[in-house]
Amino acid sequence: MRDEDFEYFISKFGEPTHRMDVSAAAIDRWRGKVSDRLLSYWKEEGWCGYANGLLWIVDPEEYEDTVDEWLDGSPLERLDAFHAIARTAFGKIFLWGEATGQSVTINCATHAIFALKRELRKKNLSDLDISMRSFLGKSKSECDLKDEKGIPLFDRAVEKLGPLAPDEMYGFEPAIVLGGKILLNNLRKVKTDQHLTILRQMAAPTMPFSDADIDKLIP
Repeated sequence: MRDEDFEYFISKFGEPTHRMDVSAAAIDRWRGKVSDRLLSYWKEEGWCGYANGLLWIVDPEEYEDTVDEWLDGSPLERLDAFHAIARTAFGKIFLWGEATGQSVTINCATHAIFALKRELRKKNLSDLDISMRSFLGKSKSECDLKDEKGIPLFDRAVEKLGPLAPDEMYGFEPAIVLGGKILLNNLRKVKTDQHLTILRQMAAPTMPFSDADIDKLIP
C-alpha cells in the first residue's frame, strides 16, 4: 500500500508510463546505501518512468560510471558516496549520499552541480527519511527545462521527437557548454549513457563551493 508521500508524488506525476520490476537481489545489494524507504518503493513500484518520461526512478548501478565521471575531481568525492536515484528527460541526475541523503543534483545539460552546504552534513535516520520525503515533493516544473524565452520544453519535445525509451533522453546539439542555445529546435533524442559521457568530456561541471568549504563539512 502506498504511503501518503508517494501518493502525493503520484498525484503530481501520475501513474508510471514505463515500469520494470526490481529483484530482491538488487534491493539487498543497495540496502544501507540508499534510503530504506526508497527500497520499499522499489519493491512495490519498481524502477519507473513518470509523466511520459519527464522523470525516471532508476537503477543506481546503471549510472555508477556516469556519476563517477561527473564527480571526478570534485571535492564531493571526499565527503560521501553518492548514487543516482532518479533522472529527468534532460539529464538532470538526483544523487543520494549514503550519509547526506538527497543532497546533490547534477544538471548535465548545463554542466552544473547543485547542492546546499546545509544539506551536505551527515544525517541521522530521521533526517534521511525527511530527505526522501523532500525528494518526493519535487514538482514537474523542477524536472522540466525552460528555453531561452522561459517556456517549458518537455511537452513540446515529446510532441516533436516522440516519447523517450528508458535508455534515452533529450539532448542539445550543439551542447550548451559549447555555446548552443536552449531551444526546441536544438533538441535531439539521444542515448543517455553515451550523451552524458560525451558532455562530461567537453568540460568539467561548475561547483557551488570550494575544497575549503567541503573541508569544513568533513568530521
